[in-house]
Amino acid sequence: MTARKKNKIWAWIGSIFGILILILAFGAMFLSARWKPILTEKIKAGVYNGSHHLYRIDFKSINLNVITGSMALRDVTLTPDTAIFDSLKKKQLAPAHIFELRLKKLQISRVGILTAYFKKRIAVNEILLQKPSINVFFNKVPKKADSIKDEKSLYEQLSKNFKSVHVKSIKIVDADFDYINKTASKKIKNSIKHLDININDFLLDSLSGNDTTRFYYTKDVSFQIAGYKSVTKDKMYSMKVDTVKGSTSSKKITVKGFKLTPLYNELTFARKYKIQKDRYNLSFDQVEFNGVDFIGLNTDQKLYAKSLRIGPANVEVFMSRESPPPPGLDKGRNYPHMALKRLNMPILIDTVKLKSINVKYAEFNPASKKTGTVTFKALNGNISNVTNDSLQLSKKSHALADLNTLLMGAGKLNVNIDFNLTDNNGAFAYSGSLGKFDMKNLNPLSKALGLVEIESGNIQHVDFKAQGNLRSATGTLNMLYTNLKVKLLSDNIDGEGIKEKGFLSFLANAILVKDENPKKGEAPRTASMTNTRINSASFFNLMWKTVFVGIKDIVGVGIVPEKDPVKQQKVIAKKIREQKRADRKAARKARREKN
Repeated sequence: MTARKKNKIWAWIGSIFGILILILAFGAMFLSARWKPILTEKIKAGVYNGSHHLYRIDFKSINLNVITGSMALRDVTLTPDTAIFDSLKKKQLAPAHIFELRLKKLQISRVGILTAYFKKRIAVNEILLQKPSINVFFNKVPKKADSIKDEKSLYEQLSKNFKSVHVKSIKIVDADFDYINKTASKKIKNSIKHLDININDFLLDSLSGNDTTRFYYTKDVSFQIAGYKSVTKDKMYSMKVDTVKGSTSSKKITVKGFKLTPLYNELTFARKYKIQKDRYNLSFDQVEFNGVDFIGLNTDQKLYAKSLRIGPANVEVFMSRESPPPPGLDKGRNYPHMALKRLNMPILIDTVKLKSINVKYAEFNPASKKTGTVTFKALNGNISNVTNDSLQLSKKSHALADLNTLLMGAGKLNVNIDFNLTDNNGAFAYSGSLGKFDMKNLNPLSKALGLVEIESGNIQHVDFKAQGNLRSATGTLNMLYTNLKVKLLSDNIDGEGIKEKGFLSFLANAILVKDENPKKGEAPRTASMTNTRINSASFFNLMWKTVFVGIKDIVGVGIVPEKDPVKQQKVIAKKIREQKRADRKAARKARREKN
């Protein structure tokens, strides 16, 4: 065959293919033009009828490519009909959540058009929603006892038109998401930016509704929020979260890189308020919920999880005694188990696991003009049965905490706390022990807050146990120690702060302070401890002050009366006001002299 004949054959073949492509292209254009109004009508009717007239979908245009099996809707809105919702609500048939959706483009890729037309099976490779605005409204609507039997399943509603619907992937990218809880006494709105959601393997057929491996007909629904930043409403903190991830198949929710950072230093922060206000500085590397019941979370806003892992983390709390406590505030309402009762949603976490948490509490004492600090390094442990769920409480009404840490980074401290979750008086019990410890490590706390400097002292062992409630705690304490010597310091608010009381220190060491326990030839001394909480004191303040009462008794200074904290606060507040007036007067005088 000559080259000229070969070229003619290839030209003939190419012409045939070109004609076929043109036929297909014109056919696709014809089908696309013909099917556009049909699809538009079917989509709108399908959403309206499939939602029992609750939702309407609208869009500006629809683009269809029959050859590639792709479709795009532009300027899409999905809106609920509030009148229909109110009607369903009265009949106790309304869903817990209703949605509003707006987006520029909804892309559907590789739809099996012929399969859908001839076999009545919808098969889609991917549905993509780019940068949508999503509003979700939660309404607590009880269901009728017999409504579950009468209500048709989603498949039963669809089976008249299609045998199955299978979507391999649904992706929501960079969504602006608002969650509005309309059941609370005050409407609560939570906003999330840059939310990604992936829905994997959605299958709706005669069997998928009973498939226990699926979550609402899907194999997995996962979400991620990355790079969240904001400033709190009071403009006092910045908040940052690296990532929040969740997955229904793994039953996990993981938060990484959470930080709550004050925008002002300690005293500047405190002085922006006229009352005492705790200042928090929080940094959590990871917080992870495991075994989450996503169905209960979605339908009933119940947070049930097998475990909650927290840490590594750093927790810092600062408070200044310069200002008075808030009038009428009783911090007893913030006891851990009392605060748990006040949560708006039912919670059941089998075990809270704490790992490598560093805790620092600092308090500024105007009398000493110093900040006292206590630290707990490498706090680890478990808290079991963390719940406010009434059904669970009827079976098990106590939460148990088993914790261990390093007091001031040096002494091994073990503490067990038993919280009575149903007692209205906040009943609890605690016990613990401290190993070998150099008491000079307590000076960062005792010098500023207790106006006592520990020159020497070695603890061999401490153990204690107590019972408490909203008002007080009582118990017993044992402490073995040697070579205790102290200095007493003055509370000179008008001068330079703390100063040594030399002669009184000598008398205290010579007469009051017992430098060891036990004394040679004597049995070890034990102490009973009783402490009453003032309203401005916290749960942990009651715990450590009760132990401190026992320590004072054993070392021999229990007979020394403590200053009334309320009266002392009033004296300090008065002197601070006088000092501020003097400062303002001096400033005015300086301005006059300058002019």
